[in-house]
Amino acid sequence: MLQAIDGDHDPHFVVDQANSLANLAAAQGDSQRKHVILAASGSVATIKIPVIIQALAKYSGKLSIRIILTESARHFLDGQSTEQPTVSALHHMPNVEAVYDDAAEWGPQPWRRGTGILHIELRRWADMLVVAPLSANTLAKVVNGMSDNLLTSVIRAWDTDRSIDGKRKLILVAPAMNTAMWRHPITAKQIRVLSDDWGVKEPVTNDGEVVDVDVNVAGDAGGITGENNRAGWFVVIQPISKALACGDTGDGAMASVETIVEAIEHRLGLAE
Repeated sequence: MLQAIDGDHDPHFVVDQANSLANLAAAQGDSQRKHVILAASGSVATIKIPVIIQALAKYSGKLSIRIILTESARHFLDGQSTEQPTVSALHHMPNVEAVYDDAAEWGPQPWRRGTGILHIELRRWADMLVVAPLSANTLAKVVNGMSDNLLTSVIRAWDTDRSIDGKRKLILVAPAMNTAMWRHPITAKQIRVLSDDWGVKEPVTNDGEVVDVDVNVAGDAGGITGENNRAGWFVVIQPISKALACGDTGDGAMASVETIVEAIEHRLGLAE
């Protein structure tokens, strides 16, 4: 926790310690809280990141958040207004342990053998990754397997069949883009990869009852039908229609903060 660091140190030291690989590795042993990576890619909806964090503030002691911002996402959080605080301000928000950008993957010190790799350590630490917003560009990168920044590297390194980390972990994505971009035919194809090919298939009983996603996902026992028993790892939170920041009106806007927070709560069992 940031509060545990000596207050005599300057702010840069505090941030460097919070973002360090040593801090991240030590935090993997924290079994008292759920670990969420909250990420934003290059969409104006990045300004909702502080609102999402604040909506999850009530889970103090139950939730730990580490933030990833792509280089494009950072441009929306530069202190332009009260709804667009600085990136450094995120460090002081409830439950936030660290904030990473692409530079963190490669520094500040040159990598040496035996040193951890940030995108791997983040995957090991996380119980869930939430990308809100997921931009059109990052969607295309993910579907095509690109890993040219910290966020896409974490996604590419995800343990999709729980054979490495030993537990099932989901990636929740909330697409956000201009209406024309959302309606472009390539977007529909890419969303189908996430939702149909890689998406969570909610297990159902032979009577049609939906059961928890972590129940019997590996077999066909207990009356779970085989076709609906495949364990995916992506959950797509569909965008909504509204007046967009660019001036267009239509679908493609990121889902409401309430919808995103409810999905996090449900999938992690926070409200139980």
